[in-house]
Amino acid sequence: MPTGFDIGPLTIRFYGIIIMLGVLAAALLIAWVARRKGLDTDLVWDGLIWVVIGGVLGARIWHILTPPPSMIDQGLTTMHYLTHPLDAIAIWNGGLGIPGAVIGGVIAIYLYCRRKNQNFLMWADIAAPGLALGQAIGRWGNFINQELYGLPSDLPWAIKIDPQYRLPEYKIVERYHPLFLYESLFSFANVILLLWVMRRFEDRLYDGDVFLIYLILYPVERFFLEFLRLDPSQVAGLNANQTVMAAVAIAATAILIVRHLIKPKTDKAIKAG
Repeated sequence: MPTGFDIGPLTIRFYGIIIMLGVLAAALLIAWVARRKGLDTDLVWDGLIWVVIGGVLGARIWHILTPPPSMIDQGLTTMHYLTHPLDAIAIWNGGLGIPGAVIGGVIAIYLYCRRKNQNFLMWADIAAPGLALGQAIGRWGNFINQELYGLPSDLPWAIKIDPQYRLPEYKIVERYHPLFLYESLFSFANVILLLWVMRRFEDRLYDGDVFLIYLILYPVERFFLEFLRLDPSQVAGLNANQTVMAAVAIAATAILIVRHLIKPKTDKAIKAG
């Protein structure tokens, strides 16, 4: 399967094209939600570069700090990346961690909102469905790179992985769970659910609630999908992504429940009025 094409001396990677398509789709959806709320959509497009830079930096840093065992076996350790900056920035070869992308993107939104005197929690809510959409599309870059596949499988929808992309202990196994597809489908479902919650419970939501719901949906999804992952990142003997996802989902659930228990509903009605 080709991973890109050349235009003169320039190599265009399909992975990068898919990531940028995900970014564009996310921005369009965020702008649509903002317009529906009567907000200035120029803020979305002006802030896009902030979020892209923050998200890519966060995603790459996460990968560098939590490399999977297969990359460590190849010598691609955290120390290697720190001492080989050209390898550290080679995102076209894969290696972007979604948890880091979310962290970096949220930090970027916060800084942008402070600069523009905007309500950060409100914009975090508006961005949440777009973030899920960007993930749903971006995961197809993993398909192009033949990465993020799961345990061996003989299911009808199992995908074939070329020998050069298989882990050493699975060299003779051809077909695997399409883990990237599962995450993509779950993320598309998250988009629909978040948009429905925003519309259905608009008069009952506090600023930040939709983003908290995202911080429950995606981590729970990712927590269970990690059981199918062949090459999970390990930190102190623990699956780094799975552990962080569990902690985030629990924390977000607790915050969402507590803030609605301690705040009378009349406060929201007064605020809305």
